[in-house]
Amino acid sequence: MAKNDELNLIATSKEVSNGKAALLGFQHLLSMYSGDMIVPLLIGAALHFSAMQMAYLVSIDIFMCGIATLLQLRKTRYTGIALPVVLGAAIQVVTPLISIGQKMGLAVMYGSIIGAGIFIFLVSGLFSKVRNLFPPIVTGSLITVIGFSLVPVGFEDLGGGDVSSKSFGDPKYLLIGFVTMIVILLFNSYASGLLKSLAILIGLVTGTALAGAMGMISLHAVATASWFHIPRPFFFATPKFEWSSIITMMVVSLTTMVESTGVFFALADITGSKLSTDDLKRGYRAEGIAAILGGIFNTFPYSTFSENVGVLQLSGVKSKKPIYFAAAFLLILGLLPKVGALATIIPTPVLGGAMIVMFGMVGVQGIRMLQAVDFRDNHNLLVAAISIGLGMGVTVYPQVFQELPEVAKLILTNGIVIASFSAVILNAMFHFSIGNKQVAAEVHSDAADKIEK
Repeated sequence: MAKNDELNLIATSKEVSNGKAALLGFQHLLSMYSGDMIVPLLIGAALHFSAMQMAYLVSIDIFMCGIATLLQLRKTRYTGIALPVVLGAAIQVVTPLISIGQKMGLAVMYGSIIGAGIFIFLVSGLFSKVRNLFPPIVTGSLITVIGFSLVPVGFEDLGGGDVSSKSFGDPKYLLIGFVTMIVILLFNSYASGLLKSLAILIGLVTGTALAGAMGMISLHAVATASWFHIPRPFFFATPKFEWSSIITMMVVSLTTMVESTGVFFALADITGSKLSTDDLKRGYRAEGIAAILGGIFNTFPYSTFSENVGVLQLSGVKSKKPIYFAAAFLLILGLLPKVGALATIIPTPVLGGAMIVMFGMVGVQGIRMLQAVDFRDNHNLLVAAISIGLGMGVTVYPQVFQELPEVAKLILTNGIVIASFSAVILNAMFHFSIGNKQVAAEVHSDAADKIEK
């Protein structure tokens, strides 16, 4: 990131009052909380964790989200993208970690996470040097798929969260979800200042209040949670290192790096910043260290959350100050399980209504990035059409690759990865001249200036 861009972000941060920044930070926390919490819930349930173990797992995961976020917020000599990012447990790690945990045990599972973190740290320099592989046609297509491929998750939550349940799509769920959406849209469209910035938070509170009036709120999780705990390394198991599990998680870590690259560029576009190779290297290193810490503290790998790009876009506040508050709240909630359990009372349909708006905003941000692309060039049209089509198709029907080997399925059943690989390969085929190594497509940092103008 250029020095002037860093100074601009710092100046913007000073213009946001502490009270407003705290509220915006809480909004960021609520926006990512459910998306992150689903990872420990799914993995803990599959590995038959007890109620006590599950409570600890969720709390320490939230605590580590705060640590991982802080690693990215501040630029040091070796780490930190220095953009308003929030980190959480990557959803794509769920299936491989469950498989490793069930077949080889918790110790090997956590060893594979540490191994993947070391891998990310070591390849960060090499990975950052391929930034010319991510011009607007690539990053725009990727962000579009990231956003719109997550919209079905929002609709699933809107209907109650469990598609197989007889109550799925219950009218009261739809009412609560759509009321949440309408409130967010009304405040974002007609409110101004602080109220407009807090549109998502107001929508979540309104939807939860309506659900409470309809008898859908349970405080059991709050009543049974403990008041305080201290994070401890190796709480569940001391890591063991096994080569096949580490290779599996290395493959998965490449997918999170690709996704993070797209989010980095999207945030740079929103904030008007330019990303250098060193910025990307520091960003990847921070995620590598976060994964290593995740293995040590028996949690998960952490990556940049795309959900919060939509929050940033809707609030209009582009500084890092609210994210510092969000990180602090995550640390506090991670130390206070009973307080953290309060966030679990938000009904699934309420989260679904908010997710549809946020994920939609992420998708539109990708379209906005594609505005810098010359679609009169038929090659650009093909790159976007095929990449977005493949990404969305795999998202809807990942079963198409069910007969392939397990390692291949890890890659090919992820729509985001398919879209990114397709966009990178096709763009290289069409726009890179092997003889003189000239690139016809502009790199994203240059395109950002055109968008701003």
